[in-house]
Amino acid sequence: MKRQFWPLTFLILALSVAPAAFADADAEREVLAKIIHELNALDPLIKRTEANADQDSHIRLRYDWLHQDLKQIRDGIQSHINFPRAQPRSFLPLRGDYRR
Repeated sequence: MKRQFWPLTFLILALSVAPAAFADADAEREVLAKIIHELNALDPLIKRTEANADQDSHIRLRYDWLHQDLKQIRDGIQSHINFPRAQPRSFLPLRGDYRR
């Protein structure tokens, strides 16, 4: 099952690319829109994995937290696309640890 989450790892790494890597604001917005698209594509995979999860397992993945964090990432990217600002914004920290 760990293999199914590799796209998420890739996308989080892609989000950490320095803004200077984008020479053009339109190109940046286009790539950010693609990232949102890829994050949206993860939803069905995560839901399918969640449906197959062993509910009696001692250690379970917190799918609710994972969904919340992905939504927060998507919303932050969409906000930047819609309202780019010169000043940095602060966001709530991601939970990051999905095991309980």
